[in-house]
Parts: sequence; C-alpha cells; structure tokens
Amino acid sequence: MPEHSMRQLEPLAVDAREAAALLGLSRSMFYKMMEAGRIGPRGHRFGKAVRFSVAELRAWAAAGMPPRHEWMMLNGDT
Repeated sequence: MPEHSMRQLEPLAVDAREAAALLGLSRSMFYKMMEAGRIGPRGHRFGKAVRFSVAELRAWAAAGMPPRHEWMMLNGDT
C-alpha cells in the first residue's frame, strides 16, 4: 500500500496515551480512572503492548461513559 494511503487510515486500536487523548484526558488521569473502574473498555494485550479498540471507546462514550462494571453488563461480558 502506498505510504500516502497509510496516513489516511484510521487506527483500529490505540495505546493508552492516544485513548486518553481521544477522551480529552491526560495519560495519568486515564490510568487513575482505569484503576478505579471508571473507564469501561478494557485494553487488549499484544505482547507487552496494550491497545484499546477505537470503536469500543466511541461506543462507550456514546453510551454515556458508564463505569466498567456497567459497561461489561451492557456488552454481556462478565
């Protein structure tokens, strides 16, 4: 794929810094909220890297940003 096409692709998953930026948070606040269970989507580990689904972050925001336990129940996760 040509390099100019790659720059136009939207990422499917982002790291914690980028997830925090999407939510308008600092990275440290994002981690504090994750630890407190206030960020619904959980990250997925790929080796040592943790990535957050952009689609899930958007769906979570559209649902009103419920705490993790509520988000998990809404999505059938336990």
